[in-house]
Amino acid sequence: MNQPFLLIVTGRPASGKSTLAHLLSKQINCPLLSRDELKEGYINTVNITHAEADDSVARHIYDTFFEAIELFITKGISIIAEAAFQDKLWKSKLLNLSGKAAIKIIICTTNPDILNSRFINRLLNNPNREKYHGDKEMNLINGDYTPVNMDVPTLEVDTTENYDPNLQEIISFIKERKNS
Repeated sequence: MNQPFLLIVTGRPASGKSTLAHLLSKQINCPLLSRDELKEGYINTVNITHAEADDSVARHIYDTFFEAIELFITKGISIIAEAAFQDKLWKSKLLNLSGKAAIKIIICTTNPDILNSRFINRLLNNPNREKYHGDKEMNLINGDYTPVNMDVPTLEVDTTENYDPNLQEIISFIKERKNS
């Protein structure tokens, strides 16, 4: 049996990672696990808001996210995982999965003006988002962000207008089975 792949889709908030991850999930017929969507499900279950959540909630979601990824991988199911993976927080967990899956990383980028515009539009167009994510207090757009840096195939995708490289090139990158 072929080793499953783990495609990491990451980038700053509002960089287009969720949009791209959902599109890729449909294009390559592969399940998607979104850290934000897990958090939203948990917030709905315990009936609190982001503002009411303490550090234990963030830790619970972090642990659950990786437990779910590992479950898929150990069951031989390739998966797309989407989150704002930061090197210092997420790399060790991903390294633990590297022997179990062929990992590839896509880093979504765009210029700061586009990030800010998307971020503001997201808040205006989805008033419930604040309940789940506390976006008004976030500063990851202009703050420190260092994407996961691993010795695995990595593709930077500019999401400013459409995708650069284009969607077919991104899919070709994913489908290359060798993990070099």
